[in-house]
Order: sequence, then C-alpha cells, then structure tokens
Amino acid sequence: MTKGQMFIQWVQEKKQWLIIGLVCVGAAIFYLYNQNDDVDLIKRQEVISEDIVAENDSQKEQEHPNSNDSAASSKSQPMKVDIKGAVMNPGVYTVTGNERVIDIIEKAGGLLDDADIVKVNLSQKVMDEMVIYIPKIGEEVLAAENIPVNSGSQSSGGDGKVNINQADASALDSLPGIGPSKAEAIIEYRETNGPFQKVEDLMNISGIGEKTFEKLKDQITVQ
Repeated sequence: MTKGQMFIQWVQEKKQWLIIGLVCVGAAIFYLYNQNDDVDLIKRQEVISEDIVAENDSQKEQEHPNSNDSAASSKSQPMKVDIKGAVMNPGVYTVTGNERVIDIIEKAGGLLDDADIVKVNLSQKVMDEMVIYIPKIGEEVLAAENIPVNSGSQSSGGDGKVNINQADASALDSLPGIGPSKAEAIIEYRETNGPFQKVEDLMNISGIGEKTFEKLKDQITVQ
C-alpha cells in the first residue's frame, strides 16, 4: 500500500474528528472576527457621542456667550451704604443686602454716647446707596429722610403723608381701604422685597387694587 493510499485511508478513518476540528476552528475564527467588529463599533459610538456632546456645548456657548460673564458681573457688584452722625467710624460700608441698620451701626464701631436712637428704626433693611444718619441727643435734623425712621414717625418732609417704607401697622391701618390684615401684608412685603421704589408698587400686594390705590395714593410716600 502506497503512502497516498495510507493517507486516504487515515483520513477516512478520522473523517468525523477532522470535521469536528474544522468546525471548531471556523467557529473560533468567526467569534474572534465578530469580537473585533464589536470593539470597533463601540469605539465608533464613543467617538460619535463625544462629537455630539462637544457640538452641543459649542451651540450653548454660541447661544449664550455672555451668560457666565453676566453672572460673574452681577456677583462682582457689591452694595454700598453711607452711615453718618453719632457713630464711632462714619463712612461708606459694603453690604450684602441682607443687613439691617443695626448691623451697619456695628460695622461703624457702634454708637457714640450722645447718640439719639429713639426715632431710629434699627431693624430696617438697608439698600444700595442708602444714607443712614444717626442724630445726637437734642439735635434738630433737617434731612429727616436720611434717618431710618422708627415706626412711630409717619411723615416725610412735613407733608403729613405716610411713608409706606417706614410706617408701622397702626399707621398703615389708618389709611383708607387698608385694614389690619393689609397693613401686615404691606410690612411683610417690605421685609421680603425691600423698600418700595414707588407708591404704585403697593398694588403688587394681594388685595390692593386700583380702586384702593386711588383712595390712598395722595396720602402716601416712599421718601
């Protein structure tokens, strides 16, 4: 028997195992090939995702180019108040907007011994460019609008009008169309939002409409 015949006979005898071996090798090659494709697909998807995120960020920057600058600018503008009169260190002080008159007095080193705070509203919130004047005992102050007036003082400039930024509940209650509940609402609004900028702001309070405002507009002031 020749070598060729012997090889053919061996193949015929081992044919079943050879087929199984070839199938296994083919399956292994197929698996490895698909694994490489999956890895490439994942990498392509990651690259695409990164490109989309970068594009979205770029669009946001183009749509709102100054948003960060505006926020930084708004935070970089401190408020200033000027305190004068019977305090240890009168001058201009930086505030956050949450302080009250008593806090500014403390910043200024406290009151002098002859300070008169009977008519000073120590609990009044301060605002930007506000001037606070603390008079001395017996002093007649002409610029009364610079004093954070205590609740007992209702008028400004001697005109008899009620200052809605300084009046207490009883003073507000005396206005036409303003009862106890609306008076408390005015004080609450004032404490939450700061001083009224104009008398018309009174209509921002629930229950005070145009009709009520018309009745009292000539009797109120914000100065």
